[in-house]
Amino acid sequence: MSAPEETPPVAQMEIAVQDAGKAEGDVKNDVPTIKSPVKQLWNLKFGEGESESITHPPEVERRVKALKKIQVELAQVERNFFKEVHELEAKYHPLYTKFYERRLVITSGKYEPTDEECEASWETASETEVKNNESKAEAAGGEIKKEPTAEAPVSGIPEFWLHVLRNVDRLSEMIHSCDEPILKHLTDITVELMTEPMGFKLLFHFSPNEWFTNSVLTKTYEMKCEVDLQDPFGFEGPEIINCKGCTIDWKEGKNITVRVVEKKQKHKKSGALRLISKEEEVPSFFAFFKPPLLPEEGTEDEDVQMALTMDFEIGQYIREQIIPRAVLYFTGEAVDYETSDLDDDDDDDEDDDTSRTTGENEEEDEENDA
Repeated sequence: MSAPEETPPVAQMEIAVQDAGKAEGDVKNDVPTIKSPVKQLWNLKFGEGESESITHPPEVERRVKALKKIQVELAQVERNFFKEVHELEAKYHPLYTKFYERRLVITSGKYEPTDEECEASWETASETEVKNNESKAEAAGGEIKKEPTAEAPVSGIPEFWLHVLRNVDRLSEMIHSCDEPILKHLTDITVELMTEPMGFKLLFHFSPNEWFTNSVLTKTYEMKCEVDLQDPFGFEGPEIINCKGCTIDWKEGKNITVRVVEKKQKHKKSGALRLISKEEEVPSFFAFFKPPLLPEEGTEDEDVQMALTMDFEIGQYIREQIIPRAVLYFTGEAVDYETSDLDDDDDDDEDDDTSRTTGENEEEDEENDA
C-alpha cells in the first residue's frame, strides 16, 4: 500500500483560506514570535486601522476568493525571496570580513597605513576647514599656527568603538557613566550570519580589563521565515523567534549592572527589626546582553513585546549599519547623512501641509465669494 501523498504547501494554504476568517486566538503558533518591527512602528504612527465591512454579491465574493488564492501563492514567493536574500548575504559575508579585519589592525595600532593608503579623492569637513584657515592666514600675511605635537605617539585610534556607539542616538541613550570606562576596552564588533536556523550573532570583543574576564560578549538572534498555513495573509518577512544574550563573568565587586542595598525588615512574630541585603538592577549598556524572556505560549505582554522589538531593531541596526560603516559613525558623517535624509522628509511633509492648507483656504475664499 503506497503512502498517502503529502499536500503541497500552497494547497495547504488554499485550505487555510477557508479558515482565515476565524476569530483571533482560535489558532496558536507553536513558538511565540515577535511582530515585525516595521509593522510595530507603522501601528504606533498610524494605528492598527479598521477595515470597513462591506457585503458583496456572491459573484464578487467568488472573485475575491480567487484574489486571496493569488495572495497565498505570492506569500510563498516572498518567503523564498527573503530566505535567498539571507543566504546571499551569508555567501558574501566573508568578503566583507576581510575589510573589517583591515580596519581592526589600523584601529588597534597593529598596522600603520602607508601614505598611498591614506590618499583619498575627497576631503573631510575638518580638512577643508583647516585648508581654508591656512589660505586666509597666508592671504593676510599672517603666520600659520601649527598644533603642538603630542609628546608620546598615539597608537591606532584610541576608543574608536566607544566614539562610534556614542555618535548613534539610539545607542548613546543606553550608555551610562559607569559603562564608559569599560567600553574604552571595546576593540571590535563583528557579526556571524546563520542560515540554519536563520539568524545572526553579534560579537563584542574586549581587551583585558578590571571588570570581567570575558574576551567576547555575544548576542544571538534567531529568526523564522515561514508562511503560517493557518494565517497566510499575515506574512511580512522574517520574524524573530528567539533572542539570547550571554553570561558576563564579572570580577568580584565589579558588576556595574546591580547594586546591593540594605533594607529594614520586621520579624512577623517578634517584631524585631533586621537589615537584609538585596540586589537591584542598575541601568547599563551591558543589560543589552540580558534581553527580556520571550512570553510563554498563549500569553501576550505588550511591554515585553515592545522591549523585544526594540532590542531586535538595535541588533539589526548594529549589524546592517554600524559594523559596515563604523568609520562614518566615528567621524559623525553617517549621522549627518541620516539627519539630512530626515530633514528632507520633514521638508516634504511641510510642503504637503502647506499645499493642503493653501487648497483649503482657496475653497473657503470661493465659498465666501459665493
